[in-house]
Amino acid sequence: MKYGKHLALFASLALLLSASAFARSKDQGKMQLTDPAEIGTTHLDPGSYKVEWNGAGKQVQIDILQHGKTVATAPAKLVEHATPSPYNAVVTRPGKNKIARVDEIDFSNRKEALVLQPGAMVRN
Repeated sequence: MKYGKHLALFASLALLLSASAFARSKDQGKMQLTDPAEIGTTHLDPGSYKVEWNGAGKQVQIDILQHGKTVATAPAKLVEHATPSPYNAVVTRPGKNKIARVDEIDFSNRKEALVLQPGAMVRN
């Protein structure tokens, strides 16, 4: 009887720990800017950033964080490419005042990419 209780407790604990290890409340990735860029009206200096997104389906909300603080929030479209990106990449296009605008964020070894929606409202 004692053995059965311990076995049941151990099995329950193992199941709980394995489920929590795979659970993620948000998807996330990293991006590196080598030059200044903008997301909406938010100016981003060169450096490392963490990108988190959540939402149902293809429309998501992204948060750009640096040093644990959110520096920009914007709507984006989650797209899936045919093959995984070989590295983290930020696709930009020329913007106003010769500062690049972020159009797409690709993540290393992942098929998912975030495409920022042109003209979308950005909070910071």
